[in-house]
Amino acid sequence: MADNKEYNDQNNFEKSLVNELAREVLSEQRRNRRWGIFFKLLFALYLLTFLIIYFVNNTDTGTFSSDKHTALIEINGVIAADSEARADYVVTGLRKAFKDENTKGIILRINSPGGSPVQAGYINDEIKRLKKEYPEIPVYAVISDMCASGGYYIAAAADKIYANKASIVGSIGVIMAGFGFVDAIDKLGVERRLLHAGKNKGFMDPFQPLKADEEEHVQDLLNEIHQQFINVVKEGRGDRLAEDERLFSGLIWSGEESIKLGLVDELASASQVARDVIGAEDIIDYTKHENYLDRFAKQMGSAMLHSLNDSMRLQ
Repeated sequence: MADNKEYNDQNNFEKSLVNELAREVLSEQRRNRRWGIFFKLLFALYLLTFLIIYFVNNTDTGTFSSDKHTALIEINGVIAADSEARADYVVTGLRKAFKDENTKGIILRINSPGGSPVQAGYINDEIKRLKKEYPEIPVYAVISDMCASGGYYIAAAADKIYANKASIVGSIGVIMAGFGFVDAIDKLGVERRLLHAGKNKGFMDPFQPLKADEEEHVQDLLNEIHQQFINVVKEGRGDRLAEDERLFSGLIWSGEESIKLGLVDELASASQVARDVIGAEDIIDYTKHENYLDRFAKQMGSAMLHSLNDSMRLQ
């Protein structure tokens, strides 16, 4: 009897254990299903949100006013392919402003130390093209704190340029800077190993002495781009420019001094130009900014890159 009772107890314990394990498995499956549904819904919500943002940011909704107005486009910071002062963004704003039938005039409000001559060139070319297509819409550049180098490259395409008396204007030149570490690696006992195909592929290497033919080649390149800059300024400003050899030397001046040199026409703010020159005090901002979808895409790309790097390190 004792053996039989012990057997039954053992059998009941095993059945209880199996039932408990089964319940845990079922519970775990239900939890997984719930989390799976939750993450799917969360993903769908994110996807829907960014699709809405995308269509809102990429649909031409027109302006906020049915009356004649002044269109404003901001050019802030370094002009580069990956900045908000990139040509794609500025040109997008320009095209929308010109196409709006209620735009009476356009103001480019510039606060930039310069940047890429290519990006500035794209913007300058597009301003001139749009001015030919819409000759009745004037374009004015208004300088706030600074309009130097590539910033002035853009401003030169405007019908008139305005500034504050303390604005910094000019820097009509081209620069390429770097460092040389030849003596440093010799003192540290570092051996430089540079392999390349193509005689000049490794030219201007900072760990090797600068060669005369390399320097001459780069200087010719800089001179060529500088002359392109000079031509753009002369085309835009014409006989308003003073006969002063310093104009294209890379120097900068105050807004007040720039009037004497012909780089600036008058002193005025954006609101003054809108009110007194264009005659439309109502200002509408057409500046294109990076939207949430763009930021999300960058963050996703960065996260994927980090994940890829982590997986590669683990292998």
